[in-house]
Amino acid sequence: VQLQASGEAWCRLGGSLRLSCAASGSTLRYTTIGWFRQAPGKEREWISGMRRNDGRPYYTESVKGRFTISRDTAKNTVYLQMNSLKPEDTAVYYCASGDRTILSTMTMVRGYHYWGQGTLVTVSS
Repeated sequence: VQLQASGEAWCRLGGSLRLSCAASGSTLRYTTIGWFRQAPGKEREWISGMRRNDGRPYYTESVKGRFTISRDTAKNTVYLQMNSLKPEDTAVYYCASGDRTILSTMTMVRGYHYWGQGTLVTVSS
């Protein structure tokens, strides 16, 4: 399975960006997708996920209401729409594919088998 993430992105405070994650070698609908981010000097944190099969979305509190996860089954691609961006959203963003279905395990790095290459997102003030 390979996950190809979109390229580096930049915007100003309050702006919007959309990240994409295209899969090959697997059908995303049948996997749980996670979006993580890692800011300089910090641990990788889970921010959003979509449970396999039923596609139920989940978000961490800091992005709830601003970020939206979605998938296009025809393109086998998952997206993360990010609105009202803040400088503290600056980080490298990763998409990941796994098989966990319980939220507590979906938020764990070790719950995922395959990772995209990471996308640097910079939000300037």
